[in-house]
Amino acid sequence: MAIWVFLFRTKKKHPAAIYMANLALSDLLFVIWIPLKIAYHLNGNDWIYGEGLCKVLVGFFYGNMYCSILFITCISVQRYWVIVHPLSQQRKNNQIAIAVSISVWVGIWLLTTPLYLYDQTVKVRDLNILTCHDVTRQSQAKVASGYFITMGILGFVIPSMVCIVAYILMLQSLRNSVIDENISKKRKKTVVLIITVLVLFLVCFTPSNIMLLIHYCLLLSGVINNGYGFYITTLCLASLNSCLDPFVYYFISEEFRDNVKNTLMCRSARTVERMRVSFSALKYSKKSSTYTSDSGNTESSNC
Repeated sequence: MAIWVFLFRTKKKHPAAIYMANLALSDLLFVIWIPLKIAYHLNGNDWIYGEGLCKVLVGFFYGNMYCSILFITCISVQRYWVIVHPLSQQRKNNQIAIAVSISVWVGIWLLTTPLYLYDQTVKVRDLNILTCHDVTRQSQAKVASGYFITMGILGFVIPSMVCIVAYILMLQSLRNSVIDENISKKRKKTVVLIITVLVLFLVCFTPSNIMLLIHYCLLLSGVINNGYGFYITTLCLASLNSCLDPFVYYFISEEFRDNVKNTLMCRSARTVERMRVSFSALKYSKKSSTYTSDSGNTESSNC
């Protein structure tokens, strides 16, 4: 629904819509493969779909998580830019947003490529199961540790710092601005965006990435990590971002809110536009009638 709204129902394409469409596409690609993950855990962590699908599942899982973080970071920076530079050229900003989106996809594809280069399935003979990404071979421990620590820093730590700086500068800009109705509305939208993104980071991304960094640091040090239950819980929380991302669309995009409301109320956009035009004409007609009545030329009439 979000992709449909941002690509086909949004009249004026703006950078936020471009970033949110990419964020929705990332979630869709993740959701396509999540049934295999569910089936894997329901089957007692026994993977029966082959090495290739295991690699695809792992690649899309981490690709979605870091794509979501980067596109949310892009949305945060874009909101800062709109508040600080409200008169910047729209067309140029759209071109920048498209270029940044392509760069994010290419960067994530390059970062997740190593996941396809080594075996993700490991046979656990004591339990007679074939795990998918849950067990790391001893021969691959150093490579996997270095890779995921790098991913955690590039994909989580740095974007988190960028978001924090953008929000601080945003709030400072709004605080230093002359207080009027428009600034007040922008401030409310900014606060809502900050709260929504903070919830996303604190609930979805922070636990999983901290656990990821701890796990692979311990693995690199040769220490056995017995926190598998907590590890699975944090991965579930990371998957939850696909459920919470629509709240970002809802609070940022007025057109998304309108289309969601119209869809839930079984109204088409064309019907809503006709209602809006009719209501505007009705208000204009009443004002005109009242004006002519006051001037003494004609009597006011009911529509």
